[in-house]
Amino acid sequence: MKKGIFKGLLLLSIGLVAACSTAERVPEDKFYRLAAVKPSPLPKMLFPGTLEVDRFVADGLTAGRPIVYSVAGKPYQVKEYHYHFWTQPPTVMLRDELVSYLRQAKISDQVVTPELRVSPDYVLTGKIKRLEKIIGTPPKAVLELELGLRKATGGKLIFLDTYRIETQSADSGVDDAVNSLNTSLSSIYAKFVADLSKR
Repeated sequence: MKKGIFKGLLLLSIGLVAACSTAERVPEDKFYRLAAVKPSPLPKMLFPGTLEVDRFVADGLTAGRPIVYSVAGKPYQVKEYHYHFWTQPPTVMLRDELVSYLRQAKISDQVVTPELRVSPDYVLTGKIKRLEKIIGTPPKAVLELELGLRKATGGKLIFLDTYRIETQSADSGVDDAVNSLNTSLSSIYAKFVADLSKR
């Protein structure tokens, strides 16, 4: 009797091990970053002094690290991927990219973030309205940012505008959507600086 129970348990264990070995592998997490192509320095400094760039704001899903997507024809339904992540929250990543971009453009004597705790002359704010891959035929990616600049003292608004670029992706993969978003980010930051130069 004991031999029968032992044999049964042994067969059950072997069956469980075999089932585990044939189970599907969990997909590996993948991480992505957004980076704008850096500009040439401006011929003339636009805002002498210190310009502070605040952390961007965004809605709950867009502010998170999982990459967000929607399906063409269902623009009000947004989902997030389980295995595709940004290297940082977009609210920080896009802010830091803008800081680097504006430093390279030499738009001010100093371009800083609030963490430095200096008294700025100007404050730049950003809102991420859309940052997502669109599944459909053809596949697309959309980036929409609201960017505003004000004087630190008195709060006088100097500039405010919204920039939106929707690009067609070469294929339906996340990699290609991220490439499209990088191109859009470079274009938006370049247009923003150009608009500030004309104000």
